[in-house]
Amino acid sequence: MSDKAVITCALNGVLTDPRQHHVPVTPEEMAREARRAYDAGAAIMHIHLRQQAPGKGHLPSWEVEVSREIQQAIREACPGVIINHTSGVSGPNYQGALDCIRQTRPEIAACNAGSLNYLKVKADNNWAWPPMMFDNSVEKISDYLAAMKDAGTIPEFECFDVGIVRCVGMYRQTGMYSGPLEYNFVMGVASGMPADPELLPILLKLKLAEAHWQVTAIGRAEIWPLHQRCAELGGHLRTGLEDTFYLGDGVKVTSNGQLIEAIAACARRAGREIASPAEARQMFGTIN
Repeated sequence: MSDKAVITCALNGVLTDPRQHHVPVTPEEMAREARRAYDAGAAIMHIHLRQQAPGKGHLPSWEVEVSREIQQAIREACPGVIINHTSGVSGPNYQGALDCIRQTRPEIAACNAGSLNYLKVKADNNWAWPPMMFDNSVEKISDYLAAMKDAGTIPEFECFDVGIVRCVGMYRQTGMYSGPLEYNFVMGVASGMPADPELLPILLKLKLAEAHWQVTAIGRAEIWPLHQRCAELGGHLRTGLEDTFYLGDGVKVTSNGQLIEAIAACARRAGREIASPAEARQMFGTIN
């Protein structure tokens, strides 16, 4: 168990509509929200890029210059902070994500480690959206890992299901990847792993022993016991407006800072201190 917990703030997500929720879009908004999270204890900022034209902030972007501007604004607002860059793209056209990683060289980048039928059913028994495949073939993952190696970026292996956790070990075994290992157990997606604290011991048996790990918990108030159990078992912690809008008492938040304050309290209840960005760099071996 790590004595200190590294907290990641997932600032905005990929499609959350800023006209409906308080998600940041512009570099100035991203920096302002990052500072709130940083002051509450977040050492890492996980960023998604949005189109910057008026009325387009709910749509994703892969413009390298947008990535540069957002990262610069966050770094100026949060001295020493670590950037964790999104990379997830459904379908074969992911060159923009590779360009962002190679050209901006974030310390960490998400690396989706396997494919998932991305599904959700509404209360009326109809699909919440047309059924889709979030495809992450071995060839695609290899392309991402090559870009991250070129950039000196550590991959954070996103695992949406139990079998994907096992795949990460195979990437190591076959020589696809040989650097520092970080697992992110994504729990709460309707067609993936449930946000169930009892699943964590199984996942810890399946990950490689030397690897760091954290939980991304998707949902509402029901996710907070999972965060608490993650803290108790020695995992690192993540939350933010990408993952939830709700505290454990059901109150809807208006800022990432409120969520980071709540997850930092989980760590302290587990008897752990919060890692600074410098301590997180030392623990994770980030070199940028």
